[in-house]
Amino acid sequence: MTSPTPVPDSAWRKSSYSGSNGGECLEVADGVPGAIPVRDSKNPGPALTVPADTWRAFVAHVKV
Repeated sequence: MTSPTPVPDSAWRKSSYSGSNGGECLEVADGVPGAIPVRDSKNPGPALTVPADTWRAFVAHVKV
């Protein structure tokens, strides 16, 4: 198991599909080589870090 990679608050972004009504959103962070950190925007605690190739496959699948 590896230690969590610290991600600065400025690196997190929400989907452009997220509304401004405070709904349930995921945030992703840029700048972590080979990985995509993902967290809950309402409870920005620990992040789930997904390998970048796995994240790309997930995004391609949900776009269908």
